[in-house]
Amino acid sequence: MLALVSTAGEARAQGDTAQSCPPPGLTCVSSARKADAVAVSASRTPIPLDAALADGIWSSVDSITDFRQREPAEGARATERTVVKVARDADALYIAVRAYGDARSMLRARQLRRDADLSSDDNVTILIDSFHDRRSAFEFRTNPLGAMWDAQLSGWDTENTDWNGIWEVVVSRDANAWTALFRIPFRTLRFRSGSGTSFGFNVRRFVRRTNEEDLWRSYGRTQGLTQLQNAGELTGFGRLDRPRDVDLRPYVLGRVDQNSHDSAGDELARGGWNGKLGGDAKLAVSQTLTADLTVNTDFAQVEVDQQVINLTRFPTFFPEKREFFLESSGIFDFGTEQHAQLFYSRRIGLTDSGTTVPIDAGARLYGRAGSWTVGMLDARTGGEDAANDAVFRVKHDLFERSYIGAIAMQRSGAGVHDVERAGGFDIDLPLIVRGHNVEPKLWLAATHVPDSAAGTPVAWRLSTDYPNDLFDNFVSFYHIDAGFTPMLGFVQRTGIIETTGHVDFMPRPHALGIRQLDFELIPTWDIIANEGGSLLHVRDWQTASLDWVPLGATLQSGDQFSFHVQRLMDAPTETFPIFRAIAISPGRYWWTRGQLQYDMSPARAIALSALLGWGGLYDGHDRQESISATWRGGGHLILGANLNRSRVTLSSGSFTAIQTGTRMEYAFNTRTDLLAFVQFDNETDRADFNFRFHWIPVIGDDVFVVWNSGYTTDPSARFRFPDRHSLGRPLNGALIVKVVHRLAP
Repeated sequence: MLALVSTAGEARAQGDTAQSCPPPGLTCVSSARKADAVAVSASRTPIPLDAALADGIWSSVDSITDFRQREPAEGARATERTVVKVARDADALYIAVRAYGDARSMLRARQLRRDADLSSDDNVTILIDSFHDRRSAFEFRTNPLGAMWDAQLSGWDTENTDWNGIWEVVVSRDANAWTALFRIPFRTLRFRSGSGTSFGFNVRRFVRRTNEEDLWRSYGRTQGLTQLQNAGELTGFGRLDRPRDVDLRPYVLGRVDQNSHDSAGDELARGGWNGKLGGDAKLAVSQTLTADLTVNTDFAQVEVDQQVINLTRFPTFFPEKREFFLESSGIFDFGTEQHAQLFYSRRIGLTDSGTTVPIDAGARLYGRAGSWTVGMLDARTGGEDAANDAVFRVKHDLFERSYIGAIAMQRSGAGVHDVERAGGFDIDLPLIVRGHNVEPKLWLAATHVPDSAAGTPVAWRLSTDYPNDLFDNFVSFYHIDAGFTPMLGFVQRTGIIETTGHVDFMPRPHALGIRQLDFELIPTWDIIANEGGSLLHVRDWQTASLDWVPLGATLQSGDQFSFHVQRLMDAPTETFPIFRAIAISPGRYWWTRGQLQYDMSPARAIALSALLGWGGLYDGHDRQESISATWRGGGHLILGANLNRSRVTLSSGSFTAIQTGTRMEYAFNTRTDLLAFVQFDNETDRADFNFRFHWIPVIGDDVFVVWNSGYTTDPSARFRFPDRHSLGRPLNGALIVKVVHRLAP
């Protein structure tokens, strides 16, 4: 990798470490300072996974103790002592962390479930940049109860928290500290084999009762755990080889469907039962390239989408939750999420309404090849869709963290009128200028649909981000042609030009229990004009959002509050429904709103979040109330509930929109849990239930028992929930049992 050289000015962080990594087969040479490197001790025999650290190797292992605060006192020594030791045997890497403090009365630990949000607890995170390219990494996190959380990091700020790796952790507590021992198999990581192998490495400890964030390296406020160029190193591996292993995950599934009904209780389809076999495979094509294969793909265990109240004329974006599309998904990112994405994986195997389309087979290839990052995906869907979807993505390294890339995709098959294509290129230049983050970025894309009068419409965005501690600023400009239709993407608006941005000033007063203030010197803006118009002429605007925060703050306790003043505009050219039969007529509407928001720290046993909004809405007015509450017990039980209500009065009518949900999590232990999720909204007049039991017999195996069911709440319906007779006439209902077994020969 090339060290960054800029003729325009300084573009290196203070204390940066430059590095040069030749192609595979040669040694990776690093100029990291000696204090930033720790030697890995090797054991000739397997190391026992014992948090008591009784094995003799731990007495001779080098220790990391130099932890510094990132929050609240940047650069100061950590108030609580932390000791980290690293060792290896033939198959795995072991990281022991001993976190000192009053481990009996002062710890916060309320999560047990795999992949739970551990921000409510004391926790420790291990970061491993196994390619040592300072561009991607793996994160492994645990709390004092031994809960497991992991993620893939791509770029410098994109975390894929849905990735699930094969690893283990055990914990113990005594009067002086809590101890965690991580075991991370080498086959879980991706690295270049050979002698002289080294990994990028960092450790982060979070003390919840004081909201103190401590790191071994990269502890500056403009840095942090994900700033990989400031991470330390693991050295002394000797020769490290990664075999071209194969990981097979066959599954068997049984499903029983209830008869489905309409809202009047009349039967629409008969139920029944069926079984299904399929599986996934992961193959190490090379030391740095991995292939995923899937046959007869099933995603029955995936949690359902959350209902939302949408009082706009634009589509709602839902995140991807299916495992096959999640690992290394950041490679395929192109465009702007939730706004204009050239590739949106939910277009494969799901309709716009969320109905499942069968995926007969799929394949992915992703990873590193020298200075290139490569991603290829091909999926064949069945049913009425009957399409073959192919995506190719490539990025080439520039400087320390930057890249230039391209993407191409094609949709074809019996269910497609003709071959549809899309493609584009992008450049991302995250720089460090005089110790501050600056990120210019550009993407350009085009689509082609046969027989379309639009020809080959294009879209582009140019943006610059300045995400730092005292000032956080951003500005962007878009142009999206009418007819721009990425067949595998998500686009909210076409035929527009747009600008977005914000200027945040965030001083730290060190008084009144306030950790950091947030003032917006000018309102956050999002202005969209007609494609042939001008952003400088208000008459050309289609929509506008000006959101000013005269005061916001994060408290030392972790609580947050903000006050907003909003000026909004919309100019629909056609009548559109806003709620049920109530519609908004064409016209130009301006309105003003106020908003108060307060969010309690998740460290509290009971954490509340509340939002109150009031003011105009089109030609009327709206009062919005939103409240959510979460209760966390001693680790096993978590209860949550939310209520969103908008009371709207317009010239065309009045309505009250309600969406509510309740959630229960019960973790029997770190490998067995039960989730129950119930939600209701009065626009669709339905209540939906989702129950999921998950058992992990051994890491890599899974047993799921899932029940999904929906019932009408229409007041005019004869069989309306919660009437007991409605239970026999669901809108839909299914019981699913799925067993997955991992084979790693």
